[in-house]
Amino acid sequence: MRVLMVEDHEELAHTVAAGLRREGMAVDVVLDGDAALDRTSTNHYDVVILDRDLPGLHGDDVCRSLVGAGYPARVLMLTAAGTIDDKVTGLGVGADDYLPKPFAFAELVARLRALARRSRPALPPVLVHGDLRLDSTTRIATRDGRRLSLSPKEFAVLELLLAAQGAVVSAEQLLEQGWDEFADPFTQTVKVTISRLRRKLGDPPLIETVPQAGYRI
Repeated sequence: MRVLMVEDHEELAHTVAAGLRREGMAVDVVLDGDAALDRTSTNHYDVVILDRDLPGLHGDDVCRSLVGAGYPARVLMLTAAGTIDDKVTGLGVGADDYLPKPFAFAELVARLRALARRSRPALPPVLVHGDLRLDSTTRIATRDGRRLSLSPKEFAVLELLLAAQGAVVSAEQLLEQGWDEFADPFTQTVKVTISRLRRKLGDPPLIETVPQAGYRI
């Protein structure tokens, strides 16, 4: 899942982003509304976490612009404005969900995952292929009953491959959906992650390399 965090409180933004990355999400951070629109014009995100009281372009205007342009990401407003009227207004300008500050981090994660499921064709929470089982809710993957010790990136790549249901997923797609803006597209990071994942999955091999195309299960 790729997330854009739009929050002018820099320390809070980076703290939340770090926590979401530990949950296996790819997170980019911007500090104002104009930067948010600039970033969404060039990148695809599953969910945009949007503060309302932003410097420059107000969060409500950012939301209206995204909705008006048909941008496919879901919008979660995360803001100190927490009255009923605030929520009604935020949802009225196009937000898909609204979470007042202060908030429980576990609730934020749950809401983001629920929104991401709505931003693309719905997938079951448990993906199964033969003796391989991946539970996106508990973040547990097993093979033949054996729990796999996967890093957040390895889990994300495995989830993307299973979600493709046998279709080929290119390295570029994996990089776009599984990493944040700091990933270098010219590195071997996807290839290295696939290699580690193959070792952890064991035999018989599950991940096939399709020359000049990508990978599939």
